[in-house]
Amino acid sequence: MDTLDLDTIIDRRGTGCLKYDFAVQRGKPADVLPFWVADMDFRVAEPITRALHARVDHGIFGYSEAGSSYFKALADWQKTYFHWTIHPEWLIKTPGVVPAINIAVKALTKPGDGVLLHQPVYYPFLSAIEKNGRRLVNSGLVLKEGHYEIDFDDMERKIEEGGVKLALLCTPHNPVGRVWTKEELTRYAEICLRHDVKIVADEIHQDFTYPGHTHTTFATISREAADNAIICTTPSKTFNIAGLQNSNIFIPNPEIRRAFQEELDAFGYDQLNVMGLVASEAAYREGRPWLEAVKSYLKGNLDFTRSFFKKEMPEMKLIEPEGTYLIWVDASAYGLSNEELEHKILYDCHLWLDMGYIFGKEGEGFLRFNLACPRETLEKGLRQLKEGFEK
Repeated sequence: MDTLDLDTIIDRRGTGCLKYDFAVQRGKPADVLPFWVADMDFRVAEPITRALHARVDHGIFGYSEAGSSYFKALADWQKTYFHWTIHPEWLIKTPGVVPAINIAVKALTKPGDGVLLHQPVYYPFLSAIEKNGRRLVNSGLVLKEGHYEIDFDDMERKIEEGGVKLALLCTPHNPVGRVWTKEELTRYAEICLRHDVKIVADEIHQDFTYPGHTHTTFATISREAADNAIICTTPSKTFNIAGLQNSNIFIPNPEIRRAFQEELDAFGYDQLNVMGLVASEAAYREGRPWLEAVKSYLKGNLDFTRSFFKKEMPEMKLIEPEGTYLIWVDASAYGLSNEELEHKILYDCHLWLDMGYIFGKEGEGFLRFNLACPRETLEKGLRQLKEGFEK
């Protein structure tokens, strides 16, 4: 991986790229530089490209299914990096984690049931609740001295009072960047078990942690925690292959797994995209050196951004991330309303960011910024941010 070039800017425009090609269609100015959606501007690992080329050369793309070698690649990855032994019968494959969360909501709750969130949180969680006729019960994260925490007393009270049947947990957390400790996850599991609340653990960012922080897979907390949870994983964020739509959902409890599978069957979904299967197996087998290089580069981007804010924009307060390649920035010192802040970002800074308010009321005044790009792109975006706020 010594020859891996992450500095070169690869033009993604004109490729049907959601990040770059659809600003106008989504109500944004045409000239915005995007840092919103969570994919990377880096070329994927060579083993993935090589495996895809080999499959293309074969020339037939009929119905396909994952074989034993696919599962072994998944199992080796989880065992090696997260000390988690998975079993083949636990695995259900879906085209993404968001579809899996929606399926879980329908499988494990009834219309009107309470579903627990911890806002600010990835906004499709809220959509999965509201669009399926369930009721949001929010136990907001608490920001203390630049560090987010779960208010466990509030969480338990909300569960008791809100008729909560299911909790959606983002771990590592998007957008605030927390990597929950084993102690925090243990307490979380105990509260949910005490009140018969099932858990969906979205671990899509499990492979992105910064030095000093370790991701704990929820299912490794205890046998009881594993039997009460659905664990959502995917190589899509890790290896920048979200467009190939392949996620691996692990459900140790056979009753929960049966309910999930029945809802998936009712949706009418069966085999995954063959290219997603090929890419995923290659990624888990041979992609680690690429990932380590990318993580090192992201650490450099984070260091650069931290220094930039400290020197050039001290009013912008970086919430120090423990994981993910997204940063959460407090812009409330500028005293702007949601509408004023968004207008400034779009029309003065000429940037496309995810505005904090879309993650819940607790996110108002914040910005989510994607660091997974060449340093030159990042520098340009930060300069535009500064210049826009100087207007």
